[in-house]
Amino acid sequence: MMITKRILPLLFLLFFQLISNQAFGQADDTSRDYFQIKVYHFDSADQQQQTDHFLEEAFLPALHRQGIEHVGVFKPHDESESTELKTYVLIPFDSIQAFASLPSKLSSDTRYQADGKDYLQASHEQPPYQRITSTLIRAFEYAPEIMSPSLENPQSERVYELRSYESPTEALNRNKVDMFNAGGEIEIFDRLDFNPIFYGNVISGGAMPNLMYMTSFEDMKSRDAHWDAFRTDKQWEELSSLEKYQNNVSHADIYLLKGTSYSDL
Repeated sequence: MMITKRILPLLFLLFFQLISNQAFGQADDTSRDYFQIKVYHFDSADQQQQTDHFLEEAFLPALHRQGIEHVGVFKPHDESESTELKTYVLIPFDSIQAFASLPSKLSSDTRYQADGKDYLQASHEQPPYQRITSTLIRAFEYAPEIMSPSLENPQSERVYELRSYESPTEALNRNKVDMFNAGGEIEIFDRLDFNPIFYGNVISGGAMPNLMYMTSFEDMKSRDAHWDAFRTDKQWEELSSLEKYQNNVSHADIYLLKGTSYSDL
């Protein structure tokens, strides 16, 4: 019996989810979100402005029509110190199927096609970006969905901190994930009011194996004070000194970001 084209994508999705769960030691459940981080890289401010217009007027409204809320859009916190123009888009999905089916749903959204026409039909001579990089993340067991910060100050003043922790091996990646979950690292962040946005493990991306998470603060002074409190916290000192959690991070990247005026977060 021939397998129809309709069945093949479903089989692929089931296979992808099974492989990712086995590779990173994650339970096969549907209670945890997936997050995509798309990073737009630009050669010019004009490109960034065109993409900003597309994201605000076409892309986010289309996601909202699909029931995808809490979409974050960020830029480097201090753009004068950034060596490259970038825009970060954080998109939550309640399943791998929702992630995989989004392109086809957008292609059939006539309003999206009309609102985003200039971007979507840009020529090869005047592209709206230099390139896009993408990372797919599975939410942690102890933080299964995206969260909104409980900050009261204007969004323009806030600092969003995105961190990426690479591990030397897949086994040590699982060890670091366990440190966040069962080990209690998330508990420390919560107790110290780090206002997390998400925690998750990367299942597809340019740097693996690694985990990523995002926290948020009222401003840089608050951010620095929170990290000072974390470094001297007794629970953290005890957790980080445990023999079983040694040498599970080989490289760390820290990105300090600010939300755009149209970001949901």
